[in-house]
Amino acid sequence: MTPAYIHPAALVESQEIGSETRIWAFTHVMEGASIGTRCNIGEHCFVECGAKLGNNVTVKNGTMIWDGVILEDGVFIGPHVLFTNDRYPRSPRLQEAKSRYVGKEWLFSTLVQRGASIGAGATLLAGVTVGSFAMVGAATVVTRDVPACALMVGVPARQIGWVCPCGQPLKFEQGVAMCNHCHRQYTNQSDSIGPVLAANLAAAS
Repeated sequence: MTPAYIHPAALVESQEIGSETRIWAFTHVMEGASIGTRCNIGEHCFVECGAKLGNNVTVKNGTMIWDGVILEDGVFIGPHVLFTNDRYPRSPRLQEAKSRYVGKEWLFSTLVQRGASIGAGATLLAGVTVGSFAMVGAATVVTRDVPACALMVGVPARQIGWVCPCGQPLKFEQGVAMCNHCHRQYTNQSDSIGPVLAANLAAAS
């Protein structure tokens, strides 16, 4: 088992860092954060206490991952992605608001499920769930939950199609699509890709 690599210029206070994970220069991982095995955390990132990263997660440079953010296995986070965890933020030091921050009731957890990708500069509002293998385009603002395998773009995010678990967009003709890269086949049933997708998601696990 290969131990984690932590760049000498990184500040890693957490003891919960999995084997083969790499954490690069000028990144700060606070005590209480959890990072799984074989992750790659780029430069100038911040991982707050309470954040949880699964295995095989990629986080590119300049991303801040706050308390309450959960990234499941195989998630890709592009550079300068913005997570949030408070829907009605105030400074906890403000006299009129500090009672809100005595506990954790203010915190809304954000979940990015297995295999999903978040493009560069995207913003995710507190409390949303991004479904497995979904793809959120660069600079997109996610204000509500994203279905599995959905392709999302825009401000606010809107769905413009579906993507294969391998990452390629799918083009449906007469309700059927085949991925040009991995050759998985799918059927389109109204707002979901259908049972063929479910079978392929299981096979990809």
